[in-house]
Amino acid sequence: MSFVDVAEGRLHYRIDGNEGAPVVVLSNSLGTDHNMWSPQMLELATRYRVLRYDTRGHGRSSTTPGPYTIEKLGRDVLALLDELAIDRVHFCGLSLGGMTGMWLGVHAAERIDKLVLCNTTAKINAPGLYDARIEAVRSGGMRAVVDAVIGRWFTDDFIARYDEHVAPVRVMLERSPPDGYIACCEAIRDMDQREAISRIRLPTMVIAGTHDLPTPPADGRFIAAAIPGAGYVEFDAAHLSNIEAAPKFTAALIEFLAH
Repeated sequence: MSFVDVAEGRLHYRIDGNEGAPVVVLSNSLGTDHNMWSPQMLELATRYRVLRYDTRGHGRSSTTPGPYTIEKLGRDVLALLDELAIDRVHFCGLSLGGMTGMWLGVHAAERIDKLVLCNTTAKINAPGLYDARIEAVRSGGMRAVVDAVIGRWFTDDFIARYDEHVAPVRVMLERSPPDGYIACCEAIRDMDQREAISRIRLPTMVIAGTHDLPTPPADGRFIAAAIPGAGYVEFDAAHLSNIEAAPKFTAALIEFLAH
């Protein structure tokens, strides 16, 4: 296990791929950890140096007192890159990771070559949902929300047919530190990057899922329209499109990064 110190805590990270290759940072969604990117690793690691990390409050990273902000999570990424002496990277984040990516694109563009924003939004349309989820986790722990969250992350058909892919995600969610999950829910609930993202001038691709309930395609199209020159791709998937539409997702990611 590898760790770096960040403000008030530590981040757990893992690096795969050949030294000297361009670096791609992968940033996880709320309630998962760096292992959510396993479907992409075989192909990505043959072409890139892949840096995965557990967002603050997730996995083996520190759960520091909340609430968090998207800025805090973005500054964690910069601290990680500084500690590893990495100047510039491609950045790909999904959901909460995409929110972090938007902040980096606005405030730390000099560190990013290409930006990939997956199944994410510049502002949550239903903040009350996150208040309810926070209260549920406070009173009943992660198990109180697991079934409902899994039902929003994948389509019913995928859940019924591909338990071998859903089960590991369920375990990640069940093991997510409740305090870290709550603190990140607060960061998501309070975020509004709708105006700021128009300042992004990086090559950007936005990925959405047709059946995504937490961050529907309209949210992805809004981001793509707000960022000059951004591309938009939509897959037949729900929220975790990197898992549900893994082959197409990985192919689109590699194609974008390579050109």
